[in-house]
Amino acid sequence: MPDQPRPVATSPDQYTLTIEDAAVRYQHAGHPRTIRTIQRYCAKGHLDCLRQETAFGDKYLITPESVARHIAQIAELASTTSPGLSRPAAAHVAAPSLVEPERPAAAASPDLSRQDAAEGRYVARLESEVEFLRGEISTKNLQIKELTERSRETNVLIGGLQRLLAPLLGSPDPHPPTAGEHAGSSAAQA
Repeated sequence: MPDQPRPVATSPDQYTLTIEDAAVRYQHAGHPRTIRTIQRYCAKGHLDCLRQETAFGDKYLITPESVARHIAQIAELASTTSPGLSRPAAAHVAAPSLVEPERPAAAASPDLSRQDAAEGRYVARLESEVEFLRGEISTKNLQIKELTERSRETNVLIGGLQRLLAPLLGSPDPHPPTAGEHAGSSAAQA
């Protein structure tokens, strides 16, 4: 078995870029990439990175050298496939590229990052809480309506009691009957 070249040893101190930092470097180089695309580059091994699992998914730390190397590969690929340029002669064979081909801008939709599973659970939990609270508000509104009706009935009963007790206590009627009530009670006595 022939000797394979070994990858250069990289210390953990060299993994200094976050996915967002790498996205800024791609943007400045004129080759903007989405966060999800850079995550795929890391997962496929196009970038030298360390993967750390967090509660919200994987977090990647990337070496600046691998981002620079990958940007150079993209630039080289773009220069050889630009429209209007003739194809290079077949005299030299290009090294296999680890770069994903760029998609045409008109047909491509933006690469949206997926929701983390934990984020989806939080959204579902919040939605169930909202439904519960809406049910509670409906119940409370019904209770308030019933209590308001009971309060009105209580006021009517207390007013009638005051009218009955006023002559016994020797005080004038605090709520004299209106003309309609007086005529109704006269007819009832006859």
